[in-house]
Amino acid sequence: MSATIIGIDCATQDKNVGLALGSFDGNEARIERVVAGLKEGAVVEIVADWIGRHPPALLALDAPLGWPKGLRQALRGHKAGKPIRVEPHEMFRRETDVFVKSRFGKTPLDVGADRIARTAHRALELLHKLRARTGQEIPLAWKPSTIPRTCAIEVYPAATLRAHGIEAQGYKQKAARNARQSLLGQLKEKLSLPSDPTSLKYLQSNDDALDAAICVLAGVDFLRGEVIDPTDLKLAKKEGWIWVKKPV
Repeated sequence: MSATIIGIDCATQDKNVGLALGSFDGNEARIERVVAGLKEGAVVEIVADWIGRHPPALLALDAPLGWPKGLRQALRGHKAGKPIRVEPHEMFRRETDVFVKSRFGKTPLDVGADRIARTAHRALELLHKLRARTGQEIPLAWKPSTIPRTCAIEVYPAATLRAHGIEAQGYKQKAARNARQSLLGQLKEKLSLPSDPTSLKYLQSNDDALDAAICVLAGVDFLRGEVIDPTDLKLAKKEGWIWVKKPV
């Protein structure tokens, strides 16, 4: 199937969000445009425009989209000063986080105990605003290889790179242009990069933009049906699930 993929490297402020517009025709995957360093309010407008012009779209968001089951259990009825009867890992870490760590050796930030919770909150607010702006439901997708309508998935660039066997060290450092250039060279083997100078400049100079491009790659893996399914679908629909390519 042909589809648009919108990679979103989420953040609490739009100036730190990276966006990548990609396309997939069932065979070839391309990144058409990349933007970053946006003014507040611009992310909703840009993504809504991309959704409207290129349906159906798969939104691949680099942010937790749910909270741990143990956190809900631990805080239900808890009073200050009383002990918590749930182990910390069960309280702060989701099943998908545990799985990604065991399978890929990468540990996602704990949404129940880290600043990533604010990013997750902002990501859910973004989805809410996009639903209102576009008039579309934009549900989470749970069946790889098919999206009958615009929907969203949770992804994790570090695990996607590891699953593809792509080496990426230090590319998030501000002065690490060579590291980003090396990573781009490896990404070119997986999908076509944009030809316009502005998008290429963002990819070379901004790690948020580069992570958004990796989110597009994760979306391609999902549409190819090459990702790992949840170990417990019912639990995943409550906590969220990180979609990662099956390692070669």
